Amino acid sequence: MGQKAHPIGNRLGIIRGWDSNWFGGNHYADKLVEDEKIRKYISARISKGGVSKVVIERTLKRITITIHTARPGIVIGKGGQEVDKIKEELKKLTKKDVQINIFEIKRPELDAQLVAEGIAKQLEARISFRRAMKTTIASTMRMGAEGIKVMTSGRLGGAEMARTEQYKEGRIPLHTFRADIDYALAEALTTYGKIGVKVWICKGEVYGKRDLSPNIGGSSSASGKGGRPEGAASFGGRGGNERGGERGGERRGGDRRGGQGGGGGDRRGGPGGGPNRGGGGNRPGGQGGGPNRGGGGNRPGGPGRR
Repeated sequence: MGQKAHPIGNRLGIIRGWDSNWFGGNHYADKLVEDEKIRKYISARISKGGVSKVVIERTLKRITITIHTARPGIVIGKGGQEVDKIKEELKKLTKKDVQINIFEIKRPELDAQLVAEGIAKQLEARISFRRAMKTTIASTMRMGAEGIKVMTSGRLGGAEMARTEQYKEGRIPLHTFRADIDYALAEALTTYGKIGVKVWICKGEVYGKRDLSPNIGGSSSASGKGGRPEGAASFGGRGGNERGGERGGERRGGDRRGGQGGGGGDRRGGPGGGPNRGGGGNRPGGQGGGPNRGGGGNRPGGPGRR
């Protein structure tokens, strides 16, 4: 009871295809182990290549490997030298003929694996976990995701007691099968232990029948998946320069009157919740709930209640 289903495994055959496409027959176990070896080898060999996933297809004597990467230049190398090296190494590993295809991920901010690895790298570089999570969420939402949830777990901030923290924005309907949710787990190897990072990204909903072949749809645009078209306002009604939605209320820049706690631009000092600093220019200082610092120049300070 209470166990979670893997969001990708849950959608296999509905809106997601498999990452390994072959018929096992009597040698199913051997092929499965070989697939795992190939994936481990590629992720270790091209650790800085931004590899999101490795799709493996088999025919009788040939293995076709498609590497989904955000940095195809690093994987291909000068004049394709790097790919040829990897090809030869994989031939030795599998003792079969290998063909390698490179698939570029146009928007890495919408790929859960790359987002999770990005946060893990920041944690290894001793960046504050809260800051890493929040900046990542902001950049993913800016790229047009419908929702994102990020969870980190372990000795956060080097604390003695391990704990779990999560932040989310937008919607992540895990029980809706037509919702295209990408999920990934990455681990940050810090000096004080491992920190796990989990990322869920909702890219919209898929209506109608979808082609489940592995290299289609995996990195297509959010609009093609029934998500939001590019440039449209993301969840919470925040489009362009307006910051409305859940957070901003109705905050507009420029010439705003100081409401609670004072606004910006050419504002009159309103009744402030904290210490009220008197107005600028020749503006009278408002009434402050805390110590009132009188206006500068020829500005009278308002009455302050201690």
